[in-house]
Amino acid sequence: MNRRNFIRNAAALSALTVLKPNTVFATNSNSAVRVGVIGCGNRATGIVSAMAEKSNIAITAMADLFPDRLKDFAEFANDVNKQKGHPLMNQNSMYVGHDAYLKLLQNKDVDAVVIASPGYSHPLMIEETVAAGKHLYAEKPMAVDAMGCQEIVRTAKNIQGRVSAFNGFQLRYATPYVEMAQRIKRGDIGEIVTVQLYYFSSGAKIIPCNGTSYDETRIRNHYHFHEISGGCYLDQAIHMIDTCNWILDSKPLFALGAGNRKGGVDFGNAWTNYQVIYAYPNDINVSVHSSKFGDTFGGVCARFIGTDGVAEAHYSGGVFINGKNVWDSGILRSTSELTPESIARGAKTSSLYDADFNKMEAFVNSIISGHHENQLEWGCDSTLSAIMGREAASTREKVTWDELVYTPQRIDPKLDMKQFT
Repeated sequence: MNRRNFIRNAAALSALTVLKPNTVFATNSNSAVRVGVIGCGNRATGIVSAMAEKSNIAITAMADLFPDRLKDFAEFANDVNKQKGHPLMNQNSMYVGHDAYLKLLQNKDVDAVVIASPGYSHPLMIEETVAAGKHLYAEKPMAVDAMGCQEIVRTAKNIQGRVSAFNGFQLRYATPYVEMAQRIKRGDIGEIVTVQLYYFSSGAKIIPCNGTSYDETRIRNHYHFHEISGGCYLDQAIHMIDTCNWILDSKPLFALGAGNRKGGVDFGNAWTNYQVIYAYPNDINVSVHSSKFGDTFGGVCARFIGTDGVAEAHYSGGVFINGKNVWDSGILRSTSELTPESIARGAKTSSLYDADFNKMEAFVNSIISGHHENQLEWGCDSTLSAIMGREAASTREKVTWDELVYTPQRIDPKLDMKQFT
């Protein structure tokens, strides 16, 4: 029996208890949403921390390829459970190896699943999580290639309101970004003419993997490998592209680009920099500049230039509008403005201060209330938009949306997963 059928058959047997968790939560406000985590690295820790901040959750299961990751995350999960007044992790619900996530999906003590593994694994894990009747929160990118996105879109269409399926794009939940988007959409900067997006990041550290296989080295250092993570354009610039799609309420028509590995370390194969030009509907041109190398973080910004003003949102540097309708979110534009008085007033230097917390709270609330939300399709739209730009840069050729959504493009990581037991 293949693993897809394995999960579907198990889900059918337990449909009464798995497919209707909202019935329990809707009638008992004290019930915790029981969370299983697939991929127990740093991002999983951040997601669970934010989820626990405002919501009643219990970590009841976890799965990872590597025992050391599982051990470290178990300590963190037990701290979360203790703080929430829930039992410590059961050793029998800690799964390791290539089939660990399949075992987690069969666990009847899991209502919702966090998928925080590298991007190459997302399409299959998302499909099987939905087949198992679990709610899911899947990190971005949704996939590393076009076929992966196509598979997730098919999965999304089969959900039919049974579960909540959230993606990892959190800027749509950041209060300053939401306020800026509302003002742009109501016309405060006039007609949008052009958009500038950039994400200049420092490089990812290299995790030593002496004595391990090449496959393990790639997975543990996934940011350095194009076929595992999708590269920095899909990992980081994608946030700005998602913001653009959201505010313009559209998807790009085509892209042209360039990039290379200049400035990078002699490790991996992921490119260090990209520059892409997109054409959006209504003759809106969008430029995206993305880099990931070195020791210096260069900044992140989405700037919308209109006939009546300019709106810009920085991760650190303020969120504001200049022009006919001046507005400021209150996020400090420089750390030099941070004083004891401003701190006492609640001043903030990061525009993302509540993004993760708001999104995780919305996810848990959708489960408890039974008002399920499916974000997979627009998450795939943003991922495909990023894939379009990456492929345009990689090939130095024009790539269109219509070509991309039907292409059989597949990036095979060529991993021997059975070595992980």
